[in-house]
Amino acid sequence: MKKILALITAAVLAAGVFAGCTDNKADNAETVQNDENTEESALNDDTVLNAVMLKGPTGIGAVELMEKSADGETVGNYNITVTSASDEITGKILSGEVDIAAVPTNLAAVLYNKTEGGVTVLGVNTLGVLYVLENGDSINSVSDLSGKTIYSSGQGAVPEYVLNYILDKNGVTDADVVYVSEHAEAAAAIADGTADIAVLPEPNVTAVMMKNENIRIALDLTEEWNKVSDNDMAMGCIIVRNEFLNEHKDLVDAFVGDYRDSIEYVNNNVDDAAALVEKYEIMASAAAAQKAIPNCNICYIDGLEMQNILEGFYSVLYAAEPKSVGGKLPDAGFYAYAED
Repeated sequence: MKKILALITAAVLAAGVFAGCTDNKADNAETVQNDENTEESALNDDTVLNAVMLKGPTGIGAVELMEKSADGETVGNYNITVTSASDEITGKILSGEVDIAAVPTNLAAVLYNKTEGGVTVLGVNTLGVLYVLENGDSINSVSDLSGKTIYSSGQGAVPEYVLNYILDKNGVTDADVVYVSEHAEAAAAIADGTADIAVLPEPNVTAVMMKNENIRIALDLTEEWNKVSDNDMAMGCIIVRNEFLNEHKDLVDAFVGDYRDSIEYVNNNVDDAAALVEKYEIMASAAAAQKAIPNCNICYIDGLEMQNILEGFYSVLYAAEPKSVGGKLPDAGFYAYAED
């Protein structure tokens, strides 16, 4: 993630969100007609939209969309894949092989700056999901991490900057953070006793605790973040390549609507969604997914609310480490439909 290629990982944004209703009947009729035209255009377009989700909350939130896409029941024609590492997305975005991608929020800002406005952020899809796990009972506050070895993934991404920010604000300067390549590797380290302390996101937290009953949640890093920051923690987002957005806006809008519906379905139908999570191999079992989903903070936030959340979060990251957002804060052109 520290290398420019990994930072440029990508995705393009996209965004159109469907307009709200008005009290004027003529306006309502026009809105309905526009929605119908958008849907028809997307359905009649032979273009395939290639999207990549990350294993974890973004993948979980997309399972109903993946199922409907496989059954040919979506508005547009999508090819949706899931990967465990955002680094893998980079080359595919740059080559145009991937059109829309779920990425860490800081990576989205890095991409915007590195491509000189080549991507747009469509929406925030994941809020805070990081936890400190311990095989033991010695960690009850952030200060207890002083002098400890902590395993974590997400170096050069949100997990690193969030952890560093919280440690710094609590005056902890001597924690030894060992970074591994993937969440699964950090999870395995604490599950098998290699590590006593690890920082992990859901759904890895639930999976680890089901494997080893001696492991407990020592700290909720969202709560710890809120103690030292006035800004919300926004960990994941959806971006789209502007080239694809400009050429296939109706198709992107259709994807946004289908993805939003999928997230709503997952949050409101946990048992059924959990079965799909297992089917698409995002988690090993539906039982684990049932426990994890309520704690994953899966959401879809766009427009001005998205902009406000991300600008606040980016300001904290920038103050801690400017390179975490690509050296400068994204300008207003980064945010899709924020004026709405």
